[in-house]
Amino acid sequence: MADSGSTVPRRQLGRALRELRDSAQMAPRKAAEALEISVSTLHRYEAGQTTLRAVEVEHMCRLYGASPEMTEALMGLAKETKARGWWHAYGDAIPRWFQVYVGLETAASQLRKFEPDLIPGLLQTKEYATAVLRLDDVKTPTDEIEKRVTVRLERRGLLFRRLPPAPQLDVILGEVALRRSIEERAAMAEQLRHVNEVGQLANVTVHVLPLSVGQYRGAGVGAFTILEFPSNGNGRETEPPTVYAGSLTGALYLDRPNEVAAYDNLWTDLTSIALDESQSRELIGEIAEEYGGS
Repeated sequence: MADSGSTVPRRQLGRALRELRDSAQMAPRKAAEALEISVSTLHRYEAGQTTLRAVEVEHMCRLYGASPEMTEALMGLAKETKARGWWHAYGDAIPRWFQVYVGLETAASQLRKFEPDLIPGLLQTKEYATAVLRLDDVKTPTDEIEKRVTVRLERRGLLFRRLPPAPQLDVILGEVALRRSIEERAAMAEQLRHVNEVGQLANVTVHVLPLSVGQYRGAGVGAFTILEFPSNGNGRETEPPTVYAGSLTGALYLDRPNEVAAYDNLWTDLTSIALDESQSRELIGEIAEEYGGS
């Protein structure tokens, strides 16, 4: 498996504990009271957002009536959650809520991204990333911005890795994202050329949703990513498909089948009205020329 740090084991452990609680027909409030924690803390455990110690897992398993074999397995999984991914070395440069996403992104076998207004992080150049991150908070010190840019550039490496195999990245870019320039027009031109360059990789496809389509289904949804994961030795996915949608202060992770299906259907609709790869590459190149630069 990719260097997913503690993200994937935490989520697997959280799901298993939630299933045990459901099987025991114990409401979250009742379970939280018995464990002497808040309901919100219980939800964080079950969502894989917080690391659990083996002794805490044992206590929960006992409360839910889990078998000795299941208890032992989950206690072992709890120890795996202490693994650290490469991004942990950057400390506060990555918000805690986004560390979950970086771990999932690193472990994914396929990423489908819809970005109506912004070039996605995996396709950003250093100059573009710096400009965008600086706009997010003009009061952030320069050295902090530089650390965040370094993290963003580090993430791009997964597109070129050999082992485990690089994920398939499929991107639908709104034409607005291409025309919404950063201050340095030459740097914006270079950014668009970079998109076309990366788009030539065998594991990357880029499609543009042109302004000419007018309003479209899902226009108010905003950016989202659908992540899919490799199978384990038993032919089952290591993680269920998950939809990620970020915000200014947090993130939404959806993995219920009906939720993923809704976004999957939307992706199909967006693909049907987007330009094909050749047309998209041509339009990106034309807009890059409008910005100038060599």
